[in-house]
Amino acid sequence: MNPLILYGIIFVIALLSLELIFFAIRMIRHPDRAEVRRRLRMSLEGFDEKEATDLYKKDLLSDIPFLNRILQFFPGIDSIRLELEQANVNFTLGLLVLLSLTLGLLGFLVGMFWNQGKLISLLIALIFAYLPKIYVGYKKRKRMAKFEEQLPEALGLIARALRSGHAFTSGMKLAADEFPDPLGPEFDETLDEINFGINVADALKNLAHRVDCADLKFFVVSVILQRETGGNLSEIMENLATLIRERFKFRGKIKVLTAEARMSATVLYILPVVLAAYLFFFQNDFIRPLYTDPIGKILLVITAVLMILGYFIIKRIIKIEV
Repeated sequence: MNPLILYGIIFVIALLSLELIFFAIRMIRHPDRAEVRRRLRMSLEGFDEKEATDLYKKDLLSDIPFLNRILQFFPGIDSIRLELEQANVNFTLGLLVLLSLTLGLLGFLVGMFWNQGKLISLLIALIFAYLPKIYVGYKKRKRMAKFEEQLPEALGLIARALRSGHAFTSGMKLAADEFPDPLGPEFDETLDEINFGINVADALKNLAHRVDCADLKFFVVSVILQRETGGNLSEIMENLATLIRERFKFRGKIKVLTAEARMSATVLYILPVVLAAYLFFFQNDFIRPLYTDPIGKILLVITAVLMILGYFIIKRIIKIEV
């Protein structure tokens, strides 16, 4: 590898690492700034007034000015930022990009130091760079699953509040006060939008946009239709809560029936990795041609691609939508 390129990569990694360290120090000293910025941005959504629009345009994708300007021109940035909000992580989109770049360059550097060639090093770099996105996706799935578990109880609470004479927004306020994150803060955010002047239908649509939950969309559609056509909203809430609970039961039965297939998929993916690690540390002469010979490197790349493809195929087979 060219020494200039190597030194350049090390220099960029050092700069990115320093920026990450400074961000961590800012988060430790001022942990509330990111939350205040997020709540201000979410509260301004839906307003058409010039003042609100001007403030909304000043929303930052990154605390670094030049990185913020660059990110604004990339397609798909809004979906990634929405995923960060759904995951409720304490870093900005700019930090996610910096962390991915740092890990990607570090992975490429590790591959080159191991003399694995540019192709294998690039593959390692892509895997390392994708790790922050995997973490955000994991946090999002975990948070959305918890929201889905809380939803039927919250709907039951709203239905009881409606039967006792409370308004719909008062029932949502009770649910927001009684339930922890994620349902409580999300309902509280919706109530803030309503109090700021957004009509109930638009505020509920914003809630359905912020939270990736199919059952919540049923709730939003039911409330909007009831407000337009009339009907017993408390009965609708109770029926919807019962439907969601039955879906949970059915989903549990599906997990039991697909447990063997999921376990087989796990074994099929862990076994080659464990075997390769054992041969690398204890029978290195046997496995060395795979990462020293050019044909062996090509076989490794093909194997990795086939394993990734097989993972998605098996996942699609055992995944049953309820």
